[in-house]
Amino acid sequence: MKTDKKTTSRKARQRRVRAKISGTAERPRLAIFRSNTALSAQLIDDVAGNTIAAISTSKVSGKTLGEKVVAAGTEMAKLAKAKKIEEIVFDRGGYAYTGNVAAFADAVREGGIKF
Repeated sequence: MKTDKKTTSRKARQRRVRAKISGTAERPRLAIFRSNTALSAQLIDDVAGNTIAAISTSKVSGKTLGEKVVAAGTEMAKLAKAKKIEEIVFDRGGYAYTGNVAAFADAVREGGIKF
């Protein structure tokens, strides 16, 4: 099966980042996945191998994807606060820190989570 160069390059960036960062119970990793139609994120404790919380833009309300991304970021911050998490490690998943990825991260920061 032939794989697109764009996909293989992103996977290589993702592996480089994952070699350097890891989430713990006190400071979990916020990993995101972006598709053409949605963005999903998970808070992951890599030591125990557990997903602490997860959110997707398909689960929140909004007219455009941009509005849904901001709403999902705010909701992720609320989920983290409910689990008593104040700091996280951000894993952008090999995506460029711009557009919806940056909007999601900014919304989480505005919710009171530090990274």
